[in-house]
Amino acid sequence: MLELYQFELSQFCEKVRLILDYKGLDYRKIEVTPGVGQLKLFKLSGQRQVPVLKDGETIIADSTEIAFYLDRKYPEKPIIPTDPVARGQCLLIEEWADESIGIKGRTALIGALNKNPNFRTSILPQEVPDFLKTFIEVVPGDLLTVLGTGIGLGAEAVKSAQISLKQDLEALSLILQHRSYLVTEEPTLADLTVAGLSMILKFPTGDYLNIPNQLKGKEIPELTDNTNYDAFFLWRDRFYTDYRKSQRKTNLGKNNPTQIKID
Repeated sequence: MLELYQFELSQFCEKVRLILDYKGLDYRKIEVTPGVGQLKLFKLSGQRQVPVLKDGETIIADSTEIAFYLDRKYPEKPIIPTDPVARGQCLLIEEWADESIGIKGRTALIGALNKNPNFRTSILPQEVPDFLKTFIEVVPGDLLTVLGTGIGLGAEAVKSAQISLKQDLEALSLILQHRSYLVTEEPTLADLTVAGLSMILKFPTGDYLNIPNQLKGKEIPELTDNTNYDAFFLWRDRFYTDYRKSQRKTNLGKNNPTQIKID
């Protein structure tokens, strides 16, 4: 069986999970513990970042490389068009989404985490010690913003990411008002990437992720409180209904996020 080394709340892991579900492939999720788990992952794959897919003796890192591999190895329900123009459009949107929704979305999420201590601790894996979760929760948001400035995640970076994402969401909403999918009449890697990476902008409400019920449907208010983006999130939710499988029972053990309440 395919094995996906992952963080449950990683949007790039969600991109891969959505591809696996769309193709109807069985897989086992292996939650990587930050720190020691990443060292083990490095020994396996040569890098510390998730996602990493293991298919027998084959190890593939990076969500895009995993997508290419899966389409070659399991060609049923292809996700990369063969028509040159459609293929080019698909790959262009996939690369854009990785850099925009993926990277800028993560920056915007960090801004939301700085403002909400409960939200902040809710995304930590359960393996993180309670004393560390408590420490992270009580750290003032303003201090985190100041510290983030030194690594490119300060208030200005968050604001810039939000502005860019608003433009992206408006563009996607305009495209998807009258189209079922972004490139062709069937889902492609472009759709799967955009839908999966948008997870952190607004968590799906269904039973798709191993997260507390209080987190389902929670969103970054600065990005999702505009009705101009409704067409995109309606499309994303329909996409999940059609192609994302409900959460599977795995042998991950105690990998449930901390139960919290977000006001």
